[in-house]
Amino acid sequence: MNEIQNKVVIIMGASSGIGEATAIKLAEQGAKLVIAARREDKISQLAAQLGENVFYQTADVTKRDQVKAVVDLAMNKFGHIDVLYNNAGIMPQGNLSELNYDSWEMMLNTNVMGVLNGIGAVLPIMREQKDGLIISTDSVAGHVMYPGSAVYNGTKFAVRAIMEGLRQEEYQTGIRSTIVSPGMVSTELLTTVGNKDIETYLEGQSKLEGVSLNPEDVANAVVYAIQQPKHVAISEVLIRPAKQSI
Repeated sequence: MNEIQNKVVIIMGASSGIGEATAIKLAEQGAKLVIAARREDKISQLAAQLGENVFYQTADVTKRDQVKAVVDLAMNKFGHIDVLYNNAGIMPQGNLSELNYDSWEMMLNTNVMGVLNGIGAVLPIMREQKDGLIISTDSVAGHVMYPGSAVYNGTKFAVRAIMEGLRQEEYQTGIRSTIVSPGMVSTELLTTVGNKDIETYLEGQSKLEGVSLNPEDVANAVVYAIQQPKHVAISEVLIRPAKQSI
């Protein structure tokens, strides 16, 4: 039995990388999709490529009204929502002593408030349905600390806490929660680092065999969580490149 076919899935941050790879895999298995991202050219092209059961909406996850518009589109087109996948995120790096307040605020708004905006938009619907799955992309950085990444680490630790809180608050209402925590992945996320030296180093590392995951590797974990029957909750998937040390 195909556990994916006809499921209605919203993917935030779907224009490239993990989000795009997940959309492709789900569409191949017959899911009904609403995909969203800030870049209309990318997201519209992907929707056209994936077929008639895929709709798109431009949205910035830091804007609550835009996230709600994506959820409204899914309800208008399909009448219910099975899965929300919060995938949008950024990864600026740098020591706290650099006092990069703008970068810190941008990370908090995108990585933390973006997830909360998604949860807030679907939670009333899923509670009424008494069913639903909310997935968020976390990171190995939400499990370990390392220098030059304190605020990014903090946002990812926060996502872990929020999603576990969601699980504990809603497990009796039929709503499940999952985080997928990848290590290094070869995606455009590396271009959000904001520090040329760190960016160059990470891009070099991402090209080494066994040191970086492909977006499809992480998409497989997301699809696995969605495939589970309603009595099974995959709370967390931690997925590292085989040769990653942390």
